[in-house]
Amino acid sequence: MNQIVPSTRARLKRLAKRGAYDRETVHAVLDASVTCHIAYVLDGQPYCTPTAYWRDGDRLYWHGSSVSRMLQGQGAGIPVCLTTTHIDGLVLARSGFNCSMNYRSVMVFGTAAKVEDEAHKLEALDAYVERLFPGRVAEMRRPTVKEVRATTLISMEIEEASVKIRSGPPHDDDDDLDAGIWAGVIPITEAIGALQPCPLLPAGIVPGATTDPYAPGRHFDDILRANVGGAVAPADAGE
Repeated sequence: MNQIVPSTRARLKRLAKRGAYDRETVHAVLDASVTCHIAYVLDGQPYCTPTAYWRDGDRLYWHGSSVSRMLQGQGAGIPVCLTTTHIDGLVLARSGFNCSMNYRSVMVFGTAAKVEDEAHKLEALDAYVERLFPGRVAEMRRPTVKEVRATTLISMEIEEASVKIRSGPPHDDDDDLDAGIWAGVIPITEAIGALQPCPLLPAGIVPGATTDPYAPGRHFDDILRANVGGAVAPADAGE
């Protein structure tokens, strides 16, 4: 089924018409980023940890040092909430009440647990590199057994998810339209800058095909979505 049917914990309550629950939209918002925040509770204390993630179907992965408190706690299998947000623009209206932001956000619920199988772990870590740089795994030194064992990998099946999107111009009250001040959208993007070679790089080594997508000026989220099969443009969800 394409629809991820949400329970009350995932269903939007405020401005519900901006919400979406289909897999295509959920995956598109997830695939346009590599960073997220993961919320969980350990021993009655709430935590929210920023980290990098990647997706394989309806399964999400993230990793880190094996001594990380977050990862050690999640290794037992605990409920978590993962979120990521893209700010696409500042929306200037003619009144402060109607000012807003254009954004794409997703909230995902699931149960996180360690990936113990080393073959599965290595395959997933390779997928993370390929997520950013298709073809790069074949060029790099392979991880050692020690490196693989020193990395804790966490996996979570998407149990529920909701997307919230705001796009388009400001929505001013009719009485404010003659206020005599500028109104509109200031777009915000993450753009690629010029590549910065490692100072220890031997002479004559140049970037290869795996870095070609990262041309200066390109939008980072466009590159990420293209790496997993193409972008899905958000529709104008209105006010």
